[in-house]
Amino acid sequence: MKCLIVEDDPASSFIMEKMISIHGTFDAVVNGKQAIDEFRLAHKTNNPYDLILMDIMMPETNGLQSVLEIREMENHMNIPHSDRVKIIMTTALDDPRTVMKSLYESDANSYLVKPIRLQKLEDELRTLKLIS
Repeated sequence: MKCLIVEDDPASSFIMEKMISIHGTFDAVVNGKQAIDEFRLAHKTNNPYDLILMDIMMPETNGLQSVLEIREMENHMNIPHSDRVKIIMTTALDDPRTVMKSLYESDANSYLVKPIRLQKLEDELRTLKLIS
């Protein structure tokens, strides 16, 4: 599994990197603009991501805007819905309104509230059929 971690908080990024490294490889960026660039580059080099862990609240381009742009790129590339990158939104906000807005407006696959625990992440990865 190849993962892109999009997180502006170094401590949160470090924790997610350690958890993901158990199951595959990862790249890490600190904002949504970098995530969009990495997503585009991964497709240009025929090495797309299987998963994106996307923080909702970030500087420059937030998680919602980034996911909308990634989904638009997938549409332009004619990627079938079943082959699209799996996206898990992450947030420190336990505000259901913000989480639901980000989840449903962006067409993300799911979300996790920080601090993220390994068991919760692995449960989501199993649900998304990224690990067994």
